[in-house]
Amino acid sequence: QLRLVESGGGLVQPGGSLRLSCTASGFFLGYYSIGWFRQAPGKEREGVSCISGSGHSTDYADSVKGRFTISRDNAKNTVTLQMNSLKPDDAAVYYCAASLDLEATLGATFGSFGQGTQVTVSS
Repeated sequence: QLRLVESGGGLVQPGGSLRLSCTASGFFLGYYSIGWFRQAPGKEREGVSCISGSGHSTDYADSVKGRFTISRDNAKNTVTLQMNSLKPDDAAVYYCAASLDLEATLGATFGSFGQGTQVTVSS
């Protein structure tokens, strides 16, 4: 069973940056599109960004375009979400998930969500 592990969350001031990573053991992530999702208290989970299996295609929520960048290194079996110019509204638990659709967009079906990593944006 595919198990994804997120890391890199933490506390950052508004305007700051964080870099989240998603990895897996025993599975080659290049066989999947990988998406990042977030859920804030009292809100529904929302898609943030995703990247195709090859890394050639990406998709972003309008709320993060121009501030977040998703990338992957299949040789290192890692997908990264670079988050810049963070806002208080970005605070949430961030999850990565996988889709068997190798050219997935945020509207695709994703599963195997990890445990999540907390991002707090506060001064």
